[in-house]
Amino acid sequence: MSLRETLNDMMKEAMRSKDKERLGTLRLVLSEVKKKEIDEKVIVTDEIMIAIASKMIKERKDSVSQYSAANRQDLVDKEESEISVISEFLPKQLTEDELVQVIRDTVAESGAQSVKELGKVMTLIKPKVQGRTDMGQLSARIKELLSR
Repeated sequence: MSLRETLNDMMKEAMRSKDKERLGTLRLVLSEVKKKEIDEKVIVTDEIMIAIASKMIKERKDSVSQYSAANRQDLVDKEESEISVISEFLPKQLTEDELVQVIRDTVAESGAQSVKELGKVMTLIKPKVQGRTDMGQLSARIKELLSR
């Protein structure tokens, strides 16, 4: 079953159970998917859905930090609730050890020796970890490894 079909099934279930918050979040995801289809004239695959979900989660995490700084716990709770629903579209997250191993393998595969070759490593590693880790943190870890 594709992620698009899963999204539709989840929406139907949320409607049946009258879970308005969950339904609202799922509709936001569907809206982003349809926007992508219309703007870029593409059929949204599972990989694109994962990228959309990752982007939505990143946006919400940024909002959480801003709302926390502004002492708006009600908005923090709403954003965190949306994050938990959207996270259901992402594959299982990599553990710390798995991530370190993927980074080491990819650096060895690319032959990168310095931070100047970060782009080469990122190009190779991105398809392996898309949606399974935070790309910003990944980049920082690769820089750290290459600067040694």
